Amino acid sequence: MTTTDEMPAAGAFRPSMLIYDSRYRSVTIQIIALIGFLVLFGWLVSNTIENLSALGKPIAFGFLWESAGYDINQRLLEYDSQDSHWRAAFIGLLNTLLIAILGCIAATIVGVMVGVARLSSNWLVARLMSIYVEMFRNVPVLLWIVFTMAILIETLPAPRAFRGEDATASMLLSDSVAITNRGVYVPEPLFSRSLGDIPVFGGLFEVSLDLLAILAVLGAGLYAARLVRRRADAIQNRTGERPVTWYLRLGLVVVPLAAVLIALGFHLGYPALKGFNFQGGIHLRNSLIALWLALSLYTAAFIAEIVRAGILAVSKGQSEAAAALGLRPDRIMKLVVLPQALRVIVPPLISQYLNLTKNSSLAIAVGYMDLTGTLMGITLNQTGRELETVMMGMLVYLLISLSISGVMNLYNSSVKLKER
Repeated sequence: MTTTDEMPAAGAFRPSMLIYDSRYRSVTIQIIALIGFLVLFGWLVSNTIENLSALGKPIAFGFLWESAGYDINQRLLEYDSQDSHWRAAFIGLLNTLLIAILGCIAATIVGVMVGVARLSSNWLVARLMSIYVEMFRNVPVLLWIVFTMAILIETLPAPRAFRGEDATASMLLSDSVAITNRGVYVPEPLFSRSLGDIPVFGGLFEVSLDLLAILAVLGAGLYAARLVRRRADAIQNRTGERPVTWYLRLGLVVVPLAAVLIALGFHLGYPALKGFNFQGGIHLRNSLIALWLALSLYTAAFIAEIVRAGILAVSKGQSEAAAALGLRPDRIMKLVVLPQALRVIVPPLISQYLNLTKNSSLAIAVGYMDLTGTLMGITLNQTGRELETVMMGMLVYLLISLSISGVMNLYNSSVKLKER
């Protein structure tokens, strides 16, 4: 058996070259492997469908439009127990996205601060941050979730402690925030001249026109402020002097936003103790707070090590050169070191964001009704549709993870070094 790498004469192609010619052999092997994989996958799918049909459980998704029959305590949209399983799953998805977004933001902030503090020349600060990192990294996140929930329930006052002249607890921030063992109550944004809501996706949920108007004005203001900043940069590059524009940029954002809020009649609805519990405002349940804090602090410990490694990857000559120019240590870290360290930090940071999002499925341990608790929890138990619910849940988590990876990869491409 011989292998030829020589170019055959024109029109001299032979089928045996698909195996013996190195130019075609790798492609042939890949095609055969792909066909084999597709055949195996098709057999598994066909076998699963046949077995389920024999058991009287053919694959079907009609159960999604049946009445759910259960309540969801923490939700972003209106929901009733008579709503469909489809809407219940959507409410759970929103809860998953909420904890993922809040967790990623908080974990990033804490992780960056801890990572920088671990490199501090202050021995006490560096050692305390090391203890934090090692403590959170080496204890399972589920234990931190349950432990945080227990602390909130056992240490915070009950609503009755806020009642009467003998009250042992009081509200914060001019009686606008109440922290209890049932959750945190904060003021609720209200509009006396609301524009109303519009149903989308066949009434699956409603979008507030007030929110759209606020976001549109805020986006326009930020874009205008960015144009002013670019103009200031151009003037500085041309003349060497930078004009003062912070007040103009701040005004472009704040003034239009304030005008829209006044036009909509914006005001706050404060929580008040009525009966045995607080009424009004926004109720952040302990399950949400415990899950958010535990996931954020746990993931922040890993992010801190990533940040520390990224900073150490930047040459000390960069810091020394910046110091020689008279920059303060905090400005050196912000303007010189961290921008260069981002190229090392971002790729592993993506994995931590994905881990936090997937770890949010542990929310059922504290009663937080996310996608796992609704679709792959109660809905699965009520309908007996194990395959359908689990497959849908897996697909949703896959799409969320791919979306996070895509956004972060775009950001990573924007900060990486550009070759000339």
